[in-house]
Amino acid sequence: MISKFTKKDLISIEELTKEELELILNVSEMIRAKHKNKELFVPLLGKSVAMIFKKHSTRTRVSFEVAMFQLGGAALYLGANELQMSRGETVEDTARVLSRYVDGIIIRTFAHDEVKKFAEYSTIPVINALTDFSHPCQIISDLLTIRDKKKVLKGLKIAYVGDGNNVCNSWLFAAPKMEMHLAVASPSSCAPVKEVVEKSQKFAKESKVNVVITEDVDEAVKDADVIYTDVWASMGQEDESEKKKQQLQKYQVNKELVKKAKSDCIVMHCLPAHRGEEITDEVMDGPHSVVFDQAENRLHAQKGILALLLGRQ
Repeated sequence: MISKFTKKDLISIEELTKEELELILNVSEMIRAKHKNKELFVPLLGKSVAMIFKKHSTRTRVSFEVAMFQLGGAALYLGANELQMSRGETVEDTARVLSRYVDGIIIRTFAHDEVKKFAEYSTIPVINALTDFSHPCQIISDLLTIRDKKKVLKGLKIAYVGDGNNVCNSWLFAAPKMEMHLAVASPSSCAPVKEVVEKSQKFAKESKVNVVITEDVDEAVKDADVIYTDVWASMGQEDESEKKKQQLQKYQVNKELVKKAKSDCIVMHCLPAHRGEEITDEVMDGPHSVVFDQAENRLHAQKGILALLLGRQ
């Protein structure tokens, strides 16, 4: 099963097919089941990854480090100021050197082009652990969570409520590829970028599903199987925090909004949450919330990604 995955890197959901996404989910489920049953499964025995992190992290760092350990490998964490890149060494040279030392590179940074350049100049797999444009590992774990809870993905409606950020971009690629309907509710000032929306709607036409961008949050959540939100000001946008609060205050996921979706809808948040802003305590800790199952699945989904990318070498 692992040998069937032919991609060298994981840079964006845009580049994956439905079949490749399903393979990642299936491998992730298989590895999760082995772990729950306390079966030893170490396909990455003797393998190592370099983790280059220019952004703060809780879930991504811990889940990737634990994933490598549990799969038999090792992870080397490299903070923003711990590489010679902070003193002027080029991405190209760093990628070439690391390719001689480790078996994979995991990058969490600001510029999406930096991850693409690492992939271009490295001879080993590169995994995007978040950029300002894209967050593929998050969405893969979200798909795993939704499939756990709803048993299927095809035909479900996702309502994404809030800022049109990197997570929103990744959902715009993922939902139509998986034959899921998607409604994004945000004010025009915070809407996702036109280029991504256009690509998403092209994928939607091919899959015969709907992708809707609207300012009407009630319209977005109507008949939704999943309500999804994220922080209003992403990392690096802290100076825009107050402005975003004013723009997005009508887009809070609260009890009243949840009532407008399907009665058995689930509520998701990729965390960290600013409780009382984009989501209320009542919802986040309530019966519809799957937020912490979602967080746990970061570990399992990333094991699937690592096993597929590194396990075939």
